Amino acid sequence: MDKTAGILFAISSLPSKYGIGCFSKEAYKFVDWLVEAGQTFWQILPLGPTGYGDSPYQSFSTFAGNPYFIDLETLISEGLLTREECDSVDFGTDEQSVDYEKQYNGRYVLLRKACERSGHKNSTEYKAFLDKNEAWVYDYCLYMAVKNHFGGMNWTEWPEAIHSRTEEGLREYKEKLADEIDFQLFMQFQFFNQWYKLRAYANKKGIKIIGDIPIYVSLDSADAWSHPELFQLDEQCTPKAVAGCPPDGFSADGQMWGNPLYDWDYHKKTAYAWWIERLSFCFELYDVVRIDHFRGFDEYYSIPYGDKTAVNGSWKKGPGMDLFHTIEKKIGRKSVIAEDLGYITDTVRKLVADSGFMGTKVLEFAFDTRDTGSAREYLPHNYIENCVAYTGTHDNETLVGWWQEVDDEGRKKARDYLCDYYTPADKMYIPLIGVIMRSNAKICIVPIQDYLGLDNKSRMNTPSSVGSNWRWRVDSKELNKTLAKEIKAITVRYERCN
Repeated sequence: MDKTAGILFAISSLPSKYGIGCFSKEAYKFVDWLVEAGQTFWQILPLGPTGYGDSPYQSFSTFAGNPYFIDLETLISEGLLTREECDSVDFGTDEQSVDYEKQYNGRYVLLRKACERSGHKNSTEYKAFLDKNEAWVYDYCLYMAVKNHFGGMNWTEWPEAIHSRTEEGLREYKEKLADEIDFQLFMQFQFFNQWYKLRAYANKKGIKIIGDIPIYVSLDSADAWSHPELFQLDEQCTPKAVAGCPPDGFSADGQMWGNPLYDWDYHKKTAYAWWIERLSFCFELYDVVRIDHFRGFDEYYSIPYGDKTAVNGSWKKGPGMDLFHTIEKKIGRKSVIAEDLGYITDTVRKLVADSGFMGTKVLEFAFDTRDTGSAREYLPHNYIENCVAYTGTHDNETLVGWWQEVDDEGRKKARDYLCDYYTPADKMYIPLIGVIMRSNAKICIVPIQDYLGLDNKSRMNTPSSVGSNWRWRVDSKELNKTLAKEIKAITVRYERCN
């Protein structure tokens, strides 16, 4: 078996100009840098338009793309914007943190100007894009137009005619908001046009893209508005129950995500048509798909709607292998990473094994002194081949931050495991990366923050918190040839080089 390696690095974290990482020349340079570093994979976070808390896991659509990732410099080169117009917008002064409020206030102004100047309606490429994506793009763009018209209001609070999608209501708002709908369509066309070019470039260079999809969609989304029948909603489209996680050693109240739960009986009756459409679309975007919270397909945690915590939730049976057998019959066997973290039962383990998907291992969990039973399976010598090993994910502390915060018992456990009693504390991330690289895992993914030796100030997300997540960006000077050479040496040493 050929073992490979890759780097976890969000698009938003790229050192692009104008306040946020995007599909810019820096993205292409990063692909080249990955090649220099001997990597095979670039793992990214979900690409959808961000909703509550700027989280890519709470998106307004499971199909649409985030307009923030449209490269403004490309639009300048195409004559749709001027450099003076872009440079005059305040995107913030901190080049290592995204200011989402400034992005919202500034970027759309520029994109509207580009739309007005584009002549996109006469483009054959634009018409082909609309034809190819008609199953979702018109609903999404109408949804965003109506949402903006009502000041960002959730669709569940819209006037009845458009809330319930009556023929009269749809016709009225399509006519009233025609210009805004056109603008939304333009942004989606630009997004996917730029993304497919970047992905093609990466593939040509031998770099495969690992995409990431949340298992759930947001209630505040075009998906829930246009297809409420897919979810456990009542006649007023109020959730009957919502998603989350039960209390555990990390949270006494559990986690309240608030996403609507799927009506799996309905999905089964339709032969899982929506899931087939969703995953088919994902495999046009990515080479490998990571599905977040995979255990929800075995059993999902159902919390009564209106509860303030997840304490009163209960486990319900999910679709299991019936879903994946049906998907495979329709689109064939695909490369999937099952994010099977958290409280894992034997039935979840069996579902991952039966699906043939790659499971997930996180090194930081191996030295958790609170739960020595489950910690065993995260020790690298126990990794099976068909898994993806991570030092940590976007939800975890950086290795340096974890080492600073873990208790003395956890540090001793790690040093004993590594037989390493001499590496200075601020360099412990290096042997920790090494130990998963030499594991039996098929793929090894390391967040860029860990290769850079950064602490928790560079952490991407702290679950159950809002306000400071998803902001971190890399300093362009740090993605240099020296670091690429060091990463390649590690990758070659453990026979994972592309």
